[in-house]
Amino acid sequence: MRNATVTETFRALRAHKTDGGQEVRFEDLTLDDLGDGDVVVRVEYSTLNFKDGLALTGKSPIIRAWPLIPGIDFAGVVESSSNPGFKAGDRVVLNGWGVGESHNGGYAGKARVKGDWLVRLPDAISTAHAMAIGTAGYTAMLCVLGLERLGATPDKGEVLVTGAAGGVGSVAIAVLSRLGYRVVASSRRKESEGDYLKGLGATEVVDAADFQGPARPLARERWAGAVDAVGSHTLANVLSQTRYGGVVTACGLAQGMDLPGSVAPFILRGVTLAGIDSVMRPKPDRVEAWARLARDLDFSKLDAMSSRAALDDLPRLGAEIVEGRVRGRVVVDVNA
Repeated sequence: MRNATVTETFRALRAHKTDGGQEVRFEDLTLDDLGDGDVVVRVEYSTLNFKDGLALTGKSPIIRAWPLIPGIDFAGVVESSSNPGFKAGDRVVLNGWGVGESHNGGYAGKARVKGDWLVRLPDAISTAHAMAIGTAGYTAMLCVLGLERLGATPDKGEVLVTGAAGGVGSVAIAVLSRLGYRVVASSRRKESEGDYLKGLGATEVVDAADFQGPARPLARERWAGAVDAVGSHTLANVLSQTRYGGVVTACGLAQGMDLPGSVAPFILRGVTLAGIDSVMRPKPDRVEAWARLARDLDFSKLDAMSSRAALDDLPRLGAEIVEGRVRGRVVVDVNA
């Protein structure tokens, strides 16, 4: 859906390929600079995820088309639509689907996407809160749903959350604690982030360094379940400590893509490792996750884990999140 007569401009942060790698520039664009799609959204807020940091800094080849507007999620109001599922004025949220990677993303005043990629926001969630949740929080909810479906209920025992001070971890703790789970938070910033994590609902905070060495095939059983956003040695250690019949939902690879562990937890303890994908998740699962976030997330805790930023702050924040110096969630007002 294109309209060549539209000349209104909007501000965007766009990445360009260079001989030395890439650079990001602030530019004034029009709808003709956007990709194909049947819905135009007036973007109100976006956010910053670890993947966005990798895209902004070029630390990993996230961006696969050039030039491209990064930002893997956004929330806003439908401006125009030829998709029967949406009309002007609808409040919507988008997470994943290659947006911000191969299709222009949320770091702009407007976006044009396929309506099939959008989810109508529940009435209880504002566009600002939707981006305080963002892909990280939506992924955290998918992890919680995975634990529930596979039998890791609150009565089974402690649930560990790794990468706890990050976006996925922060939302996972808030949701799990509200649902009655006893949550243990693992953070490499145990001393400085302890009060923050306990404020979200963690009953205990442990040092992430305890999970970073080589894993034993089987360690002392402790966790009835876990949400892992780290991967590599951390995930291998978590699996080795998971109790008989326990469940680990894995959604991240901040430490690495490898899994240097043993099959022993799966064969001898019946542990389930469930991979959680958020990018290509079918729409019914997305709708369920956002409905559950509206019901099961304490928005006062969401506010406590969130900070605000403007489009101009993104190049700096992108470097900081890759370096592990961003706590919780960042809401980006793309029009500020």
